[in-house]
Amino acid sequence: MISRLDVSCDRICSYPGVSNVQQEQFIKPGDALSWYSLIVLEAAMQQLSNAGKMASVHDRAVLQAIFNPNTPFGDIPGLNQEEELIDDDSGFDTELLKQVKELEMRGVSAAEAGDLQAALQLFSQAIQILPQRASAYNNRAQALRLKGNTAGALEDLDRAISLSGGTGRTACQGLVQRGLLRRLACQDDEARADFEKAAALGSEFARQQAVALNPYAALCNKMLSEVINKLRNPVSETQ
Repeated sequence: MISRLDVSCDRICSYPGVSNVQQEQFIKPGDALSWYSLIVLEAAMQQLSNAGKMASVHDRAVLQAIFNPNTPFGDIPGLNQEEELIDDDSGFDTELLKQVKELEMRGVSAAEAGDLQAALQLFSQAIQILPQRASAYNNRAQALRLKGNTAGALEDLDRAISLSGGTGRTACQGLVQRGLLRRLACQDDEARADFEKAAALGSEFARQQAVALNPYAALCNKMLSEVINKLRNPVSETQ
């Protein structure tokens, strides 16, 4: 269950490495960003803020893709795929499922209002009722990350991905989230594995990230760039 969330551009531009960027390149005040997308955005900005700089051109491209849907990554299907994928809740008691979904909705509303502690409590209640359902772990991971608890967020993402069986909306979102957190922690091999799995579920954004993290693709791109550069700037051969 993913809701919509308004994000202040001032909050985004307060991070190092973003303050000098034209505001119109990023999110305008009032733009809607899903609760799911916010965790990715916040994680990326806080990781780079802690480093005190933009880590690489590729990292900036990732952030630009998150901030600006008009980038070459398009509308970032991997971050806004909830309409295309669904979770299989058929194995859960109908009444308990209703209670859990209500708790998650209230948790998201609390998070949107800035009360992350209340959100965490509500997500935890949902987990207590249906501990084998992945969605609440995924939502709690987002709240934990917003509170700066990356380790706790990753633990919940691991649990969500495991419980989902690697299929459905929660799995796709969890894999993309975990992949980005790992990517920004310089755990490229683990990040690529997550992106490849999310790509197999249909996430174009994850596919782009997996390709970018493929060392063979990087080598091919480097060789191609060198060939193109030589063609553009031929050097006269000396006899």
